[in-house]
Parts: sequence; structure tokens; C-alpha cells
Amino acid sequence: MCLLSFYQLVFAQDETEEEGPKTGFHKENLFTGGNIAISFFNGAFLVGGNPVFGCSLTNWVDLGIVANYTYASYKDYYGFNDKFRQSIYGGGVFTRLFPIKFLFAQAQAEHNWITSKYIPAPGSGGTTEIATVSGNSILVGGGYSTGRDPNFKSVYGYFAILFDIGNDPYSPYKDSYNRAIPIFRAGFHVPLFQGKGR
Repeated sequence: MCLLSFYQLVFAQDETEEEGPKTGFHKENLFTGGNIAISFFNGAFLVGGNPVFGCSLTNWVDLGIVANYTYASYKDYYGFNDKFRQSIYGGGVFTRLFPIKFLFAQAQAEHNWITSKYIPAPGSGGTTEIATVSGNSILVGGGYSTGRDPNFKSVYGYFAILFDIGNDPYSPYKDSYNRAIPIFRAGFHVPLFQGKGR
């Protein structure tokens, strides 16, 4: 009788593990990660990062917070030998829905501050201009993940394309005509508190 009860307990535990992670908040469902960006070409330089921290509520829903920082510098921006520098920093919240374990839809709300500095060319007679604005963004899109498995969590990469569907003209993801600029992000996801053998 004891052996039968033990077998039922082990069998029930195996079924639970096959169903995916525990729903709701549990520390073994926490994850971190993010992405970095760097670019330089013809006097332009850009570097940035987007660290994330979140929780897998179920095997198909992730929630989290994100921080943003991007620095860009340009030479010969309006004319020869002038400079333009810009810092973007802020953060927000996001959710990812996985209808299939390697495909996801994403929605993300952000608030960012943008500080710009224009330095005219020496001898041009212009003056340095500094401006700071802030803007809200509502990003939606989708992406592809490599190796995401809710049953056996491990590090995996992802690639996403997002668009700002909001109307804020000070969003860093809009052009001078308030049109959405496609946002391409590639990064990684690292599960936390997995314990030994996970």
C-alpha cells in the first residue's frame, strides 16, 4: 500500500513538471537578460543597452520591467565640423505572449527622457544648444526565440521587431514627421533560481 501511494505521488509530480512552471509568482520563474547595441559609421557613434527583469506567470505569459539607455554622437550633423550628441534614458513595463514556444507577441509601455546637445563648428558664430524633452511610447510587435522551454529553463536568445503606435511626438521611436521607426532588438534571456541540475 505504501509503495502504491509513493508511486502515485511520483507520477503526480512528473505530470506537474510536464505541464510547465508553476503559475503566478514563484522565484524559480524569475528571469533577467536584455540586449546591447553599438554602431559607428562616417562620424556617427551609438551605444546602448536594455536590461530586463521579469517573471514567467505561465508557460506562455511573461511580464517584466525594462530600463533603457542610448548615447549617440554625430559629426558633420547639419554642416561641416559641427557635432550633435544625444542621450536617451528611461524605462517601462512589458508583456510577452507565446502562442508557440519559439514565437511571441510583445506589448511594451515606456517613458523616456531625451537630452540633446548641438555644438556648432568652430568659428561659425553659432552657440551651443542644449534641450531636454520626455515622451511616452507604446511599443507592439513580435519576435522569435531560440530554445525557450518552460519545462527545462535555460538561457536563450531572441529577436524582435517593434513599432510605436502612440502619438507622442517626443517619443524616441518617431521621426520628425511623427512616423513610427521600426525597432529591431536582439538579446538574451537568463532564468534565475533554477537550482542544481536545471
